[in-house]
Amino acid sequence: MKRIFKNLTFRDYILILITISAIISQTYFEMEFIGYTASIVGLVGTGATGADYWAVGYRMIIVGLIVFISAFIKTALASFISSRLAKNLRREVFDKVNSFSSVEINKFSTSSLITRSTNDITQVQRTFQQMLTMMFMAPCMAIFAILRITESSLELSLTSLSFLVVMLSLLITMLFFVLPKFNIMQKNTDRLNLVTRENLTGIRVVRAYNGEKYQEQKFEDANETLTKTNLFLNRVMSLLNPSLSLIMNGMSLSIYWVGAHLVNIGSLRYAQITAFTQFSMHIIMSFMFITLMFVMIPRGIVSLRRINEILDTENSIKDGEIDKSEALGTIEFRDVSFIYPNAEEPVLENISFKVNKGETVAFIGSTGSGKSTLINLIPRFYDTTSGQVLVDGIDVKAYKLETLHDKIGYVPQKANLFSGDILSNMKVAKDDINDDEIERALSIAQCTFIEKLDDGYTHTVAQGGKNFSGGQKQRLSIARAIAKKPEIFIFDDSFSALDFKTDKTLRAELKKNIKDTTTLIVAQRVSTIANADKIVVLDDGKMVGIGTHKELLKNNKVYQEIYDSQTKKEVM
Repeated sequence: MKRIFKNLTFRDYILILITISAIISQTYFEMEFIGYTASIVGLVGTGATGADYWAVGYRMIIVGLIVFISAFIKTALASFISSRLAKNLRREVFDKVNSFSSVEINKFSTSSLITRSTNDITQVQRTFQQMLTMMFMAPCMAIFAILRITESSLELSLTSLSFLVVMLSLLITMLFFVLPKFNIMQKNTDRLNLVTRENLTGIRVVRAYNGEKYQEQKFEDANETLTKTNLFLNRVMSLLNPSLSLIMNGMSLSIYWVGAHLVNIGSLRYAQITAFTQFSMHIIMSFMFITLMFVMIPRGIVSLRRINEILDTENSIKDGEIDKSEALGTIEFRDVSFIYPNAEEPVLENISFKVNKGETVAFIGSTGSGKSTLINLIPRFYDTTSGQVLVDGIDVKAYKLETLHDKIGYVPQKANLFSGDILSNMKVAKDDINDDEIERALSIAQCTFIEKLDDGYTHTVAQGGKNFSGGQKQRLSIARAIAKKPEIFIFDDSFSALDFKTDKTLRAELKKNIKDTTTLIVAQRVSTIANADKIVVLDDGKMVGIGTHKELLKNNKVYQEIYDSQTKKEVM
């Protein structure tokens, strides 16, 4: 709950006080309205004139308007405050997730983070809104109604009390079965989101392998589990309304039966029975509101706890203090080793080398040799287990993350484009980019296909860039990095979808136009890295060679095997 109060401003607290005042006003005048109703009924059969009825009627109209205005203020302010709370929570969760490293992302999973950022925050919003109204309205209603009841008959009060005990017993029993299911339901929602997301992102693979039935079965299992939990909750909760209706109608019948007897013996008037019945109904309703609140609050607490798990997670990647340094463009690995969380063996062991300004250094090795992991240590997507990674002579852990990332132009293995247009994707790298810079970057990256588009830079980009081919996405991603004009380029197998001609032309343009920029290239093809100043050869997480293409061909067995396997394939 501290998280909720932290996200409320002073103005919100003022609005909460106004909401509480409106609730007190509404409930008090509702009781007054019932009293005037009894007065109207009491005038029947007494020979009262029209003026007598209107004297009470005018007051009822005024009280009714006060109740309406109070209820409107209560509902409007509760909705406004809870919406602002949800807005602040969403922003806080989004900012926190953006600060997560890959370690934290993998810990929660993408599907769970989406559920927590949407469904769980919505649930907290609904719970808080209901708390603002029910938590104050129910006690006020009960207190005002009980004060009015005590002025009436003891027999009728005992009759109402007996039905209240029955109602509380029913509600407590229902709560016992319902509450544990809320946490299960949120976990089932996570599972359903995971299966749905996997199916949508991998739809081509599913279709290529005719795996629709398999995926349908996975979805059915997750959906059925969630449905069973929902059905159980809904079936139990569906008993609430008819049960409460039965109790309330039974109470009304009992009150009228006992009241009729009291009227017959002359100890009670009929108007008092009418008022007593309505006061009793309000007491029942107040306890029902309290019980419903106890049903909703645990569900909201479960969601809030899941949100807090995100917000309270300590980032494994800590911000350093250095916010600027000389742009030397040098990179050095000093006896670096790395092991993934919960893994048994290290991915990298005792890696040491240095990259000078303007050099092009390539990394090659078999699948799983640690190439991508190694370069991901430079922008601190992960931190080294031991050893140091230095950029411009300073340990990357000492930099502020924003400062470190400003030095780097990064192109990942999977080309990521964002929904919008080509221009908005270029602005991800540099917000104030101009047309000349865009044209230069696109030209270097060989994005000639844009010339064939009628709308040019404003051409729509679908989510994930699905309306572009793999090679087009890679070239746009490379252009985005070039537009940033960083001092270090990192290309993580970013030429794999390009044909040999485009690959060769693009690398020639890079060498010509960014020759003073340090460049790191991870590649599978020897032809892509043959002209690099240095080539680092990795095998099973260890550095087994470093040198030029010619040097490695002469004296490095691992590199020779990679080269031979690729040249033989080309001959075949």
